Amino acid sequence: MTSRSAGDKTPDLLLLLSWASHALMVEQATALAELNISPRAHCVLRQAQGGELTQRQIGDLCGVDKTTMVVTLDQLEAAGLAQRRLSPTDRRARLVAVTPEGERVLEQAREIARRIQDDVLAALPDGDREALLRALGTLVTGRFAGAPGCGPANPVQ
Repeated sequence: MTSRSAGDKTPDLLLLLSWASHALMVEQATALAELNISPRAHCVLRQAQGGELTQRQIGDLCGVDKTTMVVTLDQLEAAGLAQRRLSPTDRRARLVAVTPEGERVLEQAREIARRIQDDVLAALPDGDREALLRALGTLVTGRFAGAPGCGPANPVQ
């Protein structure tokens, strides 16, 4: 991933974050598969929950391109978890709403995400947990906030 000299003992930040991110994504994807949704579908449902965002806005918030967003919404609609409605202000736009069944699945997905996060953080000493979350939040809302292709300016929720 990065080039370093053989004698360099400095931790490779890119490698560590990439490895941790990959492991966490696989664990969450596996757990969400029990609900028949993907992490992407979970993100779309979370962003659509208020019912006032267009599919394009949700795609931008989830870091999903237009084509993938359409496929994801087709799957969510077929499963009865979301529905698209015409925007009252722009007939070309579709607002996305979460159905009652989608709300139920979303609550289960939130519980899965909470459980995984609690389990991951429990592996750290108490003092390191908040420090890690605070430091990562500072990086993504500060140093990395304007990084091209990296989702919304404030992804910390």
